[in-house]
Amino acid sequence: MKTNVLITGTSTGVGFESALLFAKNGFKVYASMRNLKKAGPLKQQIEEENLDIKLLELDVVDPASIEKAVKTIIANDGKIDVLINNAGAGMAKPSEQASKAEINWVTDVNYHGVVYCTNAVLPFMRERKQGKIINITSVGGLVGQPFNELYCAAKFAVEGYTEALASYVGKNFNIDFTCIEPGGIATEFTNSAVAATMVDGQLATGEYLPIFEKYLGGVQQRAEEEEVQLYQTGLEVAEVVLKVAKNENPPLRIRTSAWAENLCQLKTAADPDGTKLVNQVFSQFL
Repeated sequence: MKTNVLITGTSTGVGFESALLFAKNGFKVYASMRNLKKAGPLKQQIEEENLDIKLLELDVVDPASIEKAVKTIIANDGKIDVLINNAGAGMAKPSEQASKAEINWVTDVNYHGVVYCTNAVLPFMRERKQGKIINITSVGGLVGQPFNELYCAAKFAVEGYTEALASYVGKNFNIDFTCIEPGGIATEFTNSAVAATMVDGQLATGEYLPIFEKYLGGVQQRAEEEEVQLYQTGLEVAEVVLKVAKNENPPLRIRTSAWAENLCQLKTAADPDGTKLVNQVFSQFL
């Protein structure tokens, strides 16, 4: 029986590329998304290349939707080998200008969704004492950045959640936990994050406007001028995800580019992959 993988947020970007890449490397892929009407491009690739990918409707902020999708996989295969929590949402906006709905949206998709999906698959992985849970976080889960405090806070939460689970669930039930930490990704996610900042066609207003314009200009300038490439493609990140999924002893955390490594160096120098800290916590508490 093939190793199977459930991936959230596969309509575009890293999730889309991961679904294709995993299938091409012999995995059985359950590619999920909130709205299956957006599955057209993925369906086309599945048909053209005869890939072993099953499409599932799954809304990461709806536990009932998650439970239904997981039950479908268990009914088909009796197991879930790998969960990739990829679905994400972002916006670049000062938190004081964000509405309650926007704050809840960023937190729900990026953090609560990871918890809900993980909780849904863990019982089956614990029963088999085998599995991998891979969470797509960000360098923003290690380094707070201007106008991204809500997104960074949610990703920081996922990092802490993953690290804590690894300290006791990982070692006692043989389940591997990893955070994948990309820097900039040239996908629709980036465009959506900027679009979410617009209000009636205008950028953030008030006293933050000149700072925000400087921030956006700096991002663009770095993307064009830095020797170390800022933006990766979704496929480049997916290749790191695949490498982790195939690793018998995967790291707790891994950056996906030299640029990401450089940005996080002050946070990661003492324990780049997080393994030392997990072992220390395990030995002290358990």
